[in-house]
This record gives sequence, C-alpha cells and structure tokens, in this order.
Amino acid sequence: MDILFVSLGCDKNLADTEMMLGLLQKRGYGFTDDEEKADVCIVNTCCFIGDAKEESIQTLLEMGRLRKEGRLKALVATGCLAQRYREEIRREIPEVDALVGTSAIEEIGEAVEEALAGRGQEHYRPLDGPPAACVDRIVTTGGHYAYLKIAEGCDKRCTYCVIPKVRGKYRSIPMEALEEQARRLAEGGVRELMLVAQETTLYGVDLYGRKCLPELLGRLAAIPDLHWIRVLYCYPEEITEELIDVMAGEPKICRYLDIPIQHASDDVLRRMGRRTDQEHLRRQIGMLRERIPDICLRTTLISGFPGETQEDFEELYRFVNEMEFDRLGVFAYSQEEGTAAAAMPDQIEDEVKEARREELMELQQAIAFEKAEGMIGQELEVVVEGRMTEEDVYVTRTYRDAPDVDGYLFLHTDRELMSGDFVRARVTDFNEYDLIGICVEARGEV
Repeated sequence: MDILFVSLGCDKNLADTEMMLGLLQKRGYGFTDDEEKADVCIVNTCCFIGDAKEESIQTLLEMGRLRKEGRLKALVATGCLAQRYREEIRREIPEVDALVGTSAIEEIGEAVEEALAGRGQEHYRPLDGPPAACVDRIVTTGGHYAYLKIAEGCDKRCTYCVIPKVRGKYRSIPMEALEEQARRLAEGGVRELMLVAQETTLYGVDLYGRKCLPELLGRLAAIPDLHWIRVLYCYPEEITEELIDVMAGEPKICRYLDIPIQHASDDVLRRMGRRTDQEHLRRQIGMLRERIPDICLRTTLISGFPGETQEDFEELYRFVNEMEFDRLGVFAYSQEEGTAAAAMPDQIEDEVKEARREELMELQQAIAFEKAEGMIGQELEVVVEGRMTEEDVYVTRTYRDAPDVDGYLFLHTDRELMSGDFVRARVTDFNEYDLIGICVEARGEV
C-alpha cells in the first residue's frame, strides 16, 4: 500500500510531515511520489496567507478528482487548512475521506486505516495539549540537513496572524525529547540542524519558567556528528545576551539569525501588535553586529498593512537602506479572515501593496549585490548540496545561506565531493544573489 504525501507551506509543516511519514512507515506503508501509483494521498495543508490557502485548496481539489475517479482509495487532509476549515472542506470537497488537525498528527495511522476501510473520521485534539515529538522521522530534505521543531503554537497574537487559531498557545517540546530526536537525525546522516518554531527565542518559558534556547543549543552542540546548528524565527525583542554569548562562543552554531521584524514604523508596529519599536530594533541589530561581527541577519517584512501611509512606507524604506540586512524577504499584506487586522479600516489596495513590495525588493537587491561583491576573496566553509554535471560545478551553501530561502555558492573543483561534505572555499566572483568560488581545502565528511 503506497502513499503519496504532499507537504505544503513552511518548514515547520515539513517537520510535521516527516513525523507522520515515520509513523506510517512503522505501520508498514510504503511511499511514492507518483500519483499514478499511489493508493492513498495525504495533503499536509497550509493557510497562513492567501496564496498558501489557495495552493492547499487547489491541491485538495486535484487529488479529490483522482479520488472521485477511483484512482485513489483514500484522501486525507492534515495541517493548518484542515484545522481551520474542517466544515468547509467537508462541504466543498466531499472526496476527502478523513481530516487530521494540527494537534492530532500522531493519529495519522488510524486516520489512513479508517479512510481505507470506508469509515473516514475527523481526528482533532485540544490545541493546547502537548505537542507531538516523534523521534522516528523520515528526512525528506536530502539527508544531510533537517529541521528540528522545538515548540508548537504562539502566544504573541499579532493582529495579522492566524497561527494561534490553528496551532494554539506556545508549547515547548521537552529538551530530552529534542536531544533524542537530534541524536537520531545525526545517526542517520544529518550534519546541519535547523531549529524552527513560530518563535524559537521563547523556547522553554512554559516548561521551565525561563528562556532555555541557549541551554538547548549547548546540549545539541555536544552531539558529535552535528556540524552546523542554525536558528530560525527569532523575535528581536526576545534575543538575550546569553543567547548572543552562546552563538559567539560555540563554533557549531552558525553566525546567522532570522529575525522577522515585519516593519519599522512605530505606528504600523503598534497596529500589528508587535512588541517592539524602531529604536529597540536598531539597538538589537547594533548589538548583534558588535558582538558577532560576521553575523548574517535575515528578516521579513510586510508591505501594505492596513493604514500604512506613504510616510510609514518611506520610513521603512529608509530603515532597510540604513540597516543593510544580509537577507530580506517582503510579503504583501494578506487580509486573513478572523484576524484583528482584517477588520481594520484603511485597507490598502493590492496594486499599492505590490508596488511597495517591489520597491523594497529592488532596494534589497542592490544591497545584496553589493554585499556579495564584498565577499570576493574571503574563505568560507561550505556544505555540498549536489552537483550540476552539465556545468561541472558543485552547488554549495555557506553559513550565510539557509536552504530554499537564501543563495548558493557554486564551487569549481577537480575533487570528487559528496552531498553533505564540508569543504573550504575561496570566493572568486558573484552572480546576483549567488557566489562563485574554488575549493581550497577538502575536509570530507565530518
């Protein structure tokens, strides 16, 4: 019995997918990426913004057509869309045999078996219950890197965000469970571990009464086979000096932080429900760069938030120009039903939102290209992702590049390298967001 698993949305959703794959494998199921050979399809959905919601709906409709034609024996919907729109899915896509909410992914095996038996059920648990922490995962990222989800849910309640409604309050996964999961991943060949949560910086406050991310990082760094540890989704107001000390002092932790600030106008930040202001952002960024001079900072912004004036946008533009983030992404505001922001007055027209997004990205492009040119001549450790045989060049990443969202370093060398190898490279040129380099030292697999 083969299952086609379609994972949509963020890397946190991908971590859930890999847990479900592991649970299903234990029950003897096989897997395929060919819809023509699949007996069952599971779609792990997303509904964070409008585009993600549309992709999830279209995927369910497409798989529903296969189910209606009898080419699939069962169709199961999991994830955020299944959590938030269970009644709508039941009504509009009756081909879906079973629904599994975000807090019930450990019941995926039962859901599949019930669907195949023709008695599809809905599997939902209270959103504020203990988060799933399955240690036996099937890594789908290529083997040498993996995401470690350290917490579920969020307490921030930003006015534009649906996460608390579909994921519940912030719940940390116990440190011992994370250590065990990380050890299993390392034993399976993972060399780079990326810590993810809706907010990683608050890890432990609910379980241990304090921020324990620095301690967790120390424990993970002690796992011999792990070579890089990368921290994503750090809210700037929660970054502590202890965390900075650990990052500065532990060689395994990448000098890389993802700090989603969303805006720089105090008025907009207040309407967003963010718990910071521009002055604090400037202090935090300055402190990070002072304490860790080679740190790479990534951020995300929202353009066209309700009530964003031209003056607000210009303030944001100046801030981006002055801060010179190493990596930056911009999303046009998505009006999500049920959020406080969706009911706010002064909604911005789509054309304005998109025009502002493009203007910010053009500015960031110039900053990124200048920074890439400044990398020429530097030597960096890189991890091999694969090889482009037609161009005889290896695709690698530096510590400054997270998978899928950042750039690459294209490495020229006569040496035979394998995916997951770490080598030294000297940057010789750049091509837009990507670097070009030569191999100066081979360390092989670590």
